[in-house]
Amino acid sequence: MPVRSTFASLMALALTTLPLHAEGDPEAGEKAFKKCRACHMVADGDRVIFKGGKTGPNLYGLIGRPAAAADYRYSPAMEALGESGFVWDAENFTAFMQDPVGFVKTTLDDNSARTRMMQKLKADDAADVAAWLVSVGPDAAESGS
Repeated sequence: MPVRSTFASLMALALTTLPLHAEGDPEAGEKAFKKCRACHMVADGDRVIFKGGKTGPNLYGLIGRPAAAADYRYSPAMEALGESGFVWDAENFTAFMQDPVGFVKTTLDDNSARTRMMQKLKADDAADVAAWLVSVGPDAAESGS
């Protein structure tokens, strides 16, 4: 157990020292999202915002929803994250995208936790993608943005 606690503490420290840049550029985020399209799409029902793969979950409305809430078969760790009450926001999404496995291990305090998400983005790209997801999400659609 001491090794797990030490590792979790080190990962938490590493993640808190990463530049999060939670406020990104939506236009740059749309371009950066091209790195994600092999696995992910962004679609609101029949309205396709960004055509992409179906290997990963649809990311429409991701910011503001609980983890593992979309219609998708998530890893046990992502399901546990959702069951814990974790809700995505631009800041934690940005941290997650910099190191998905490390983020889930640290957040769940479980060194054995794994996620199927293997792609990593640089901090600026991750923040830009988060800003873009917000700009095309349900809140933006309701406000007419």
